[in-house]
Amino acid sequence: MRAVVQNDKSRASRRVSRASRPALRGVRRRALRRRGAATTAVLAVAALAGGCAQGDGHGERGAAGRPGPEAAPARAADAAAEAREARAALVAAKRWKLEKVPLTAPAPPEKKPVIKAREGFEVDGQEEDGLPPVFTTVPTKEKVVFLTIDDGAEKDPAFLRMMSELKIPYTVFLTDDEIKDDYGYFKKMQARGVTLNNHTLSHPYLPALSYEEQKHEICGMQDVMEKYYGKRPVLFRPPFGNYNRDTLRAAKSCGIEYAPIWSEEVYVDHWEYREWDQDLHPGDIVLTHFRGENDWDGTMTDMVRRFLDRITADGYAVARLEDYL
Repeated sequence: MRAVVQNDKSRASRRVSRASRPALRGVRRRALRRRGAATTAVLAVAALAGGCAQGDGHGERGAAGRPGPEAAPARAADAAAEAREARAALVAAKRWKLEKVPLTAPAPPEKKPVIKAREGFEVDGQEEDGLPPVFTTVPTKEKVVFLTIDDGAEKDPAFLRMMSELKIPYTVFLTDDEIKDDYGYFKKMQARGVTLNNHTLSHPYLPALSYEEQKHEICGMQDVMEKYYGKRPVLFRPPFGNYNRDTLRAAKSCGIEYAPIWSEEVYVDHWEYREWDQDLHPGDIVLTHFRGENDWDGTMTDMVRRFLDRITADGYAVARLEDYL
């Protein structure tokens, strides 16, 4: 009988327990909600603290430095932009019949290299008088070369399109006798970010001239550049690469700071080299001219194709000379 009573009590207890379960579940749910709210508040404070400590002020970092919700779309947009640029570069390379897409130059150095006159290219009083240095190569370990173009005789619209579509930087040295029939062509070039520089009024052999005659050639071209292009250049290239002390003195008096010449010269059908190894080197300045089929067995675009195919195959990119000076 006692066992039966105990079983009845047990059954009664189970009935009471079942009856109270909904109420208990409600109590538990309310407790969990309170605990969850407290946890959420703690996490929110932590997220704010993390954002202050690790964010950049634009909401791109979340708690504990993890990317916030804005970071993924930004990365996706960057990736999409890079993909578009890569496709455009490939299309341009094919359009201009290049063997490969030209390599992109690294960012210019924050600290510019020290440019000195190349050994053997100095003149008397070079450093004492602070004369513009004559150099053929820019000191750098990066596999970059610099394309420079002289005179201005050929004014090929296809050349402008090619360089713009391929995004190839270059620097020009202009002679007034060669450009005065169409100053506007080089104005278009300048609008594309190309720096226009001084190559004298009439392209004479400067060492044969007096100091005053040389000064007229160089300063006179500075006047032309300022009149038509709004700026007096700081770069000057002596015609034929020939100069003497008077040349550099005159150039300095006209506001010139550098007198780059070249290490290699590229034509439409061949290359010529200054160095004994007949090869490219990091920082080399490459010379060519504004010439077309009247002077060459080909066009300016043919010359650029030869230039780009060669340097790309050797792992070089074209950089902007002014960015290193």
